[in-house]
Amino acid sequence: MGVRITETILRDAHQSLLATRMRTEDMLPVAEALDRAGFYSLEVWGGATFDTALRFLNEDPWERLRLLKEAIRRTPLQMLLRGQNLVGYRHYADDVVERFVVKARENGIDIFRIFDALNDPRNLEKSMAVAKREGGHVQGTICYTTSPVHDLASFVRLGERLVDLGSDSICIKDMAGLMDPTTAYKLVCALKERIELPIHLHCHCTSGMADMAYLKALEAGADGIDTALSAIALGTSQPPTETMVATLRGTPYDTGVNLEALVPISRHFQEVRRRYADFESEANTVDTNVLIHQVPGGMISNLVSQLREQDALDKLDPVLQEIPRVRADMGYPPLVTPSSQFVGTQAVLNVLMGERYKMLSREVRNYVRGLYGEPPGPISDELKALVLAEGEEMVTCRPADLLEPEMEKAAEAVGPLARSEEDVLSYALFPSVAAGFFEARERGGPEPAIVAAIAAALSAFTAAAPLEPHANGLSPWKLAGRQLLLAQRW
Repeated sequence: MGVRITETILRDAHQSLLATRMRTEDMLPVAEALDRAGFYSLEVWGGATFDTALRFLNEDPWERLRLLKEAIRRTPLQMLLRGQNLVGYRHYADDVVERFVVKARENGIDIFRIFDALNDPRNLEKSMAVAKREGGHVQGTICYTTSPVHDLASFVRLGERLVDLGSDSICIKDMAGLMDPTTAYKLVCALKERIELPIHLHCHCTSGMADMAYLKALEAGADGIDTALSAIALGTSQPPTETMVATLRGTPYDTGVNLEALVPISRHFQEVRRRYADFESEANTVDTNVLIHQVPGGMISNLVSQLREQDALDKLDPVLQEIPRVRADMGYPPLVTPSSQFVGTQAVLNVLMGERYKMLSREVRNYVRGLYGEPPGPISDELKALVLAEGEEMVTCRPADLLEPEMEKAAEAVGPLARSEEDVLSYALFPSVAAGFFEARERGGPEPAIVAAIAAALSAFTAAAPLEPHANGLSPWKLAGRQLLLAQRW
């Protein structure tokens, strides 16, 4: 079998470069073409897409998943799941985790890529067990970073623990683009010596090393890589799919992906990208400074937004210099959601207040107490003294064991606004955002102008689309019609 390609354009690519703003109607016209291209999997859900759909796009993320599953029948659908954080920013009780994974599987997810921001396996146990029980493919994930407390041996130990938890494959997640080619080779070799599972590598192009890291990882025996169609690739996104497919074609690593079939799909997304110009990331080129501050591109966008709101954009460089210091004080957590937000926000506070730790965020306080899991390294005495009362010890149990069940309370709180268990889950994860979405749904949804714009876009698509039915019985007409009815129902 050749190298497995996971295509990220429907999730991580636009999350990285377009603030996760791509709408479902921009995905459906090429969903079946993506299905026929020969990918190992399509990443379509999870990460920030759930929150953004509800908060900014006035879309139901569950409906997006169902629509994509209707259109994509051959290729497994994949999601990114933040362990006990699911698709949110805090730990949720086990009953929420259980029902979320069950419903994600029912609605169309085949592969669950599950990670924890601290690489604490205890925060992965519940979601991995449920996904496995429900027949999903469990891809246990190692969050790659560099620090005095992270090395090859620690990553291999985590990999072995992920095997014990029931992983069907292992992903190395290089969210900030820090992995150099030599390290990629050594890490994959070390994992392959101890683990008899497929190894998948996920890198971002932030530092400019991702495609080289991919090639060395494949030489070391990696089984799969993540890429994004060239229309929304590079920068803080992934290496271009077409480039990697062409590079590997005719070699022992041939991906089997149809390069020619990708041309019209990428052309479609070139047009789509223009419509989201207002959300273009400023971090869309190579930035080797990431090798020092380790800040992923999406996190930089958040920092810029926070500083702009405070009329302090001139403080960006001091904040980027402060982030490594805060990270060290916090025991070197990998900078990935949600720990990246904790570190970044605290660095902003330190700079704007003119005094380090004069004000501590609630999240940092809970982190220091151990409520997010075990930090990779020791927390500074200064931080512990500011947070822990005299004689107070950090939490050492699995943090979720301290949480009371939440589903019943969420169902009572949302009341008749919820039309399904999926609605209750949306409310449990994001109460105020979901409630606003449901209330708008009850009122009839978006303004007629929005519906008209959707209808116009779909009409243009169906006029140009081939009308013959596809193997799964769906035609572009049917998909467009269903989306249009959805818009009209609003």
